[in-house]
Formats: sequence, structure tokens, C-alpha cells
Amino acid sequence: MPGEAEEHNGVFVRFLRGVEKVGNLLPHPFWLFVILGVIIVGLSAVLELFGVESENPADGELVEVQSLMTPEGFQRMVTDAVDNFVNFPPLGLIIIVMLGVAVAEGSGMIGATIRIVVSRVSRRWLTFTIALAGVTGSVASDAIYVILIPLAAAAFKAAGRSAVLGAIVAFGAASAGYNASLVITASDPLFAGISTAAAQLIDEDYVVSPIANYFFAAASAVVLALMITLVTELLLVKMTDPMRRAEDREGGAAAAALSVGRNNGSSEQTHGTDDEAGASGSELTDGDELLSYSPKEVRALLLSLVSLAGFLAIYFGLLFTPGSPFQGEDGSALESALVTDVAVPIALAFIVVGVTYGVIAGTITSPSDLPEMMARSIKELSGVIVIFFAAAQFIAYFDWSNIGTVLAIEGARTLEQWDLPVFVLFGGVVLLVALFNFFITSGSAQYTLMAPVLVPMLMLVGISPEVTQMLFRMGDSPTNIISPMSPYFALALGYLQRYYPRAGVGTLLSLTLPISITLLISWFLFFMLWYLIGIPLGPGVPVN
Repeated sequence: MPGEAEEHNGVFVRFLRGVEKVGNLLPHPFWLFVILGVIIVGLSAVLELFGVESENPADGELVEVQSLMTPEGFQRMVTDAVDNFVNFPPLGLIIIVMLGVAVAEGSGMIGATIRIVVSRVSRRWLTFTIALAGVTGSVASDAIYVILIPLAAAAFKAAGRSAVLGAIVAFGAASAGYNASLVITASDPLFAGISTAAAQLIDEDYVVSPIANYFFAAASAVVLALMITLVTELLLVKMTDPMRRAEDREGGAAAAALSVGRNNGSSEQTHGTDDEAGASGSELTDGDELLSYSPKEVRALLLSLVSLAGFLAIYFGLLFTPGSPFQGEDGSALESALVTDVAVPIALAFIVVGVTYGVIAGTITSPSDLPEMMARSIKELSGVIVIFFAAAQFIAYFDWSNIGTVLAIEGARTLEQWDLPVFVLFGGVVLLVALFNFFITSGSAQYTLMAPVLVPMLMLVGISPEVTQMLFRMGDSPTNIISPMSPYFALALGYLQRYYPRAGVGTLLSLTLPISITLLISWFLFFMLWYLIGIPLGPGVPVN
């Protein structure tokens, strides 16, 4: 099988290895933004010298490129550096949301939810459930890979299927479906902040809400899970059948050795039931530790759901009750601070369910546990915060020099002259993002780089920042699973080799490429259908 995979994917494997070599030549995203900032400063002087300018079609004013290589420009770079960073829209949003997510994750609630749901589902729904858990699991950020891949492999093996297939389903869903979710994730406020900063190059009052894409992203989670299920059952099952036979011969010892930290003090274990598997005589013989959970965990999870229902009741009560201090102007719910600044309620919701679960399960024993969990999340964000400092300066220089605005105006004028059908325009944006994703796998870094041009340019031809943001998300996710620059590509290969030692890069590519292509095409077609019908992307966000 590995030899066949290498032969069938030889050209593509060589292409990806070339991509990896080129990508490795790129500097760290921090230095990438520093270099681009320096280029913008030098370019601004050259373009001003040549008198580059454009007429803004929005207000008819002439926009001229301003040189930053002046005494005033250099002074501004120093005096405004802190403000650029502190006021960078994604910074505060991502930190606030992650403080809440950290409590839900640190208490063990997210991991327990995935284990209980996967272990209790019937065999018929196993593939879809793992796919949906992987897509929605982006709420746990990068931890979803460590939690779900070995868990899915154990669940598939317990159901008499290939552990490799389970691992591929989990990896494909978590990676290729990262930008879709049934619930709000940390990516939503992150992308919204970057979109806001980019949109304000054209309209300084424009704000993109963290829930601007929620309706479509939630529906996409179900659609992507269905597509992964179809690809798995119609194609990947046949491709992994030789591997399943090899796993049976080797006993699957490596797969059974993997474990996931469970963060609970109970020694009493209960196995999830599988009605159909039980009826057919199948039992959970491998991966018992991965698929087990205690009654205390179940009770804690149920009570955390009750606490979430209570929180939502209070939230919507404050949102819609007449006379509520949180009602917006003229009683509009969409103008309420609970919606316009929804990052705080999102963080509070995660804290409420995380604390409830942790107290009942025994993983939170004192008030000091909460700030410790939150502190760990800030440590995990340290790399992003460093990148944000350089990115904030780059975007500020882009704004001060007017280069971004001029590029957007000229790009919009070109698009108007071409008069491309919306299907072609949107498809071009998605493919451009997918191509860039081979080299810059950090979604936030890539969007920070592309948004200052894409968002204003499309705004000038009548495409809202919320739509552009969703187009980016659709192009960014599906190619994650076939990009050798992604650290999770290597992680997935490592897991694959534990279950099937003879697996190589070609093996992994042969199994993930069908998922990548299917999701890229089907997700775009689903968006176009959504767009043509005119369903809002999120609360108060019309699609066109």
C-alpha cells in the first residue's frame, strides 16, 4: 500500500516537498511582518516621489501615497508603536475569549465531552460523530489533535474497523474543517479583529462582529462532517482495508498503548455503550482507557449543560427584556453591548460551564485554580502576541502610507473593468488563499497579511468584510491537511506510523488529498448556494 501510494502520488509528493523547501526559506511570521514593514516604509518614499495617487470612489477624494521616510514618519513609528499594539483589534478579543476557553479546557470538560460522545455513539454514526467532533473541536484549539486522533483510532478499532481510518477521519475533520464549528471558537474574534482593522482602512467606523459568520460556520460544520463521512465510507474504507488486515495481524499493540490525560480522580470506570456493536457481538477490547469515563464525569457534564442553559437564559433575557440596561439604542438587540462586544459573554459562558464541570468532577478544588488555568492559556498565546506586535506595526504603516488604500482602489477598479461573475470572483479569492496556505500555515498570520488588501478592495466593489472573511476561512482550512509546512501534518504522520509502521508521506497524502479536495469544492459550492439564497452570515449580517 505505501509503495502504491507513493507511485500514484509521486508527482504531488515531489510538489509538496518542493513547497516545503520553499516554505522553509520564509522567515518566522514575526520577522516576515518586520521585513514587510521595512519594505512599506521604503516603498512609500518611492511611490510618493512618483506621485502615485487614486481617487476614492467612496467619497471622490484623492488619495495620495505618503512617505514614511520623513522626520515626522520616523517619530510616529516610535511614539505610536505602543498604541498600534494595544489597540490592535484582534489582541484583546483573542485574549478575553481564551481566558474562558482555558477554564473549560483546563477543567477537563472539553476532553471529557469528546470522549463521552464518541464512546457512546452507535457504530452507524461513528464516522459522522467523529467528523463533527473534529470540526467543532477547534474550540479546544490545537489540543483537539492530541485528544481526538488517538481517541478516534481506538473507537474505530473497537468497532472492528481500521485504526488508521479513524485517525484520518479525526485529523481531516480537525484540520480541514478548523474554520467551521457548531459553537463560537477563538478563531471568530481573532478573524473579526483582523477584518475590522482592514475595513477601517476604508471606513474608520466599520466593526466586524465576532459572531459575523456564525450562522454559516455552524451550518458548514454539519455539511463538512457529512462530506468527510461520504468520502470516508465511499473511498477511504477501500483504501485502508489492507491496513486494517495488517493491524489485525500485528494486534494493534501500538494503538492500544496510546493514552489521553483524563484529569479526574475517580477510579470507577464505565464504558460507553454501542447498541449495534453489542448486538453484533463486538466489544471494546482495545483502547479501553481512551474510551472510558466515570459516572462522576457524566454527572459533571450534564450539570455543566444545565449551567449553560441557565447562562443563555440570563443572556437572552438581558438582551430582549424591555428596560434591560443592556438593550441597544431604540431597543435593538443587535445594537446591544452583549452583541457588539460579544467576546465577553462568550468568555463568561466558557467559564460558567468549565467551573461547573470542574467543581463536580473534582478538577477545580479552589478559586486559585481558575487564574492558574487562565495563566496557562496566556502562555500558550505568547507566540501569537509576539507576532501581533509586528503585525500591528505593519498594518499601521500600511494605513499611514495610504499604500493599502491605493492598492485597494486600483484593485477594485480592475475588478470592475473585468466585470467577473461573482462565482468566479469568490472562487479566485478562495483559491488564492488556499495557495498561500501551503507556505504560511498560520491562519492569523496569513489573514493579517492578506486582509489589508483583500478586505478594502472587495469593499469597494460591494463585497462586505464579513463575506471576504468567510471566503478566507474557506480557502484556509481544507489545504491544512496536505501542507507539509503544517506542524500537524508531521504529527498526523507520526500517529499513522504507530498504527501502521510502513506508512509514509505518500500514504498520508493519498488518504488526506480526497478529503482536502472534496471539502474545498463542496464548501465553496455550499457558500454560493447560501449567498444566492441570501441567508444572513450571522446575526444582523446580510450576505449581500
